[in-house]
Amino acid sequence: MTEERRPTTETIEPSHIAGHPVLDFVNTVAWRTDDSRRAERVPDAAAWTRWAAAAGLSATALPDEAALHGLRDVLTAVLDALAGGTAPAPRAWDALRKSTLAAREHAGLPRAFPLRLIPATVYDEIALQAEELLGDTHALSRVRRCEGMGCGWFFLDRSRNGARRWCSSGDCGNRDRARRHYARTRRAG
Repeated sequence: MTEERRPTTETIEPSHIAGHPVLDFVNTVAWRTDDSRRAERVPDAAAWTRWAAAAGLSATALPDEAALHGLRDVLTAVLDALAGGTAPAPRAWDALRKSTLAAREHAGLPRAFPLRLIPATVYDEIALQAEELLGDTHALSRVRRCEGMGCGWFFLDRSRNGARRWCSSGDCGNRDRARRHYARTRRAG
């Protein structure tokens, strides 16, 4: 009998496939909708620093990890509601409002044009980018949740016909196609 190997924080790396840094940030939890496989992809401050650099964020200062996890939870709740066609819970809206206001308060504003806020921390940059994403009607209409069983990752559907179903065709898409093929051949056999 072989022991099943569960992914751990040491065996997986964060992905940047969602099409927007805020969605990639929320996707730093693997298998979000499957408690038996759920895994933290960014386990410590050093990993958050690497993640922020890979995501192309300009802010390098990190707040405590609990703050990042809290923001991620809030954004997940808001995006889950959006993807499900419902309004986010008032508590999530209030937390999002507080995050964006605090990010604006902490941001620098150089005396130069074009005017541009300079986020103080990775948290602030994500909060400001979330404000931008959630204020963009076109982008909002393209936010999707992966249909892969247990995945739950979000992505911007930039396909021509707006019919993208999976975070990655080669990952969740492959599993789904294999599952359907197996079911068809089993019925036929």
